Amino acid sequence: MDLAQIRELIKLVDESGLTTLELEEEGFKIVLKKETEKLLIREPASGSPTGGQNISGNYALRSGIGEQVPIPEDQPVIKELLTINSPIVGTFYGLPAPGEEPFVRPGGKVCKGDTLCIIEAMKLMNEIEAEEDLQIMDILVQDGQMVEYGQPLFAINTVDA
Repeated sequence: MDLAQIRELIKLVDESGLTTLELEEEGFKIVLKKETEKLLIREPASGSPTGGQNISGNYALRSGIGEQVPIPEDQPVIKELLTINSPIVGTFYGLPAPGEEPFVRPGGKVCKGDTLCIIEAMKLMNEIEAEEDLQIMDILVQDGQMVEYGQPLFAINTVDA
């Protein structure tokens, strides 16, 4: 593999939704990783979230990975938000099958035991279930996207029974 081919691979990864590409041929191995960070800003909901992972900042995510735009001064901002994080490395699927309705939608409420998504790892489909009643505030990853262990998948609010 020559330098021009490596540059082309870097360009392809940069322009795609991929975060990792591993290529091995004839004793040569290359691993390309693209770090992405998403910030989520929402209007405050009733009650204050506790625990979970904090997401903060004065930027909102525009369509596209990692592109940030300033938020107007008069827009309320949540300083802390609960998230559901990936328990494994794999591919995120928000639909039970292509063309079907997603497991969850932003703003939707789910009950304990409901399936939130599927993460495929090593050809095994792992259903990720809600551990309590909650409301999905936002889905932080795209269908078919590779996710890392601990990566936030959903921004949530807990729901009182």
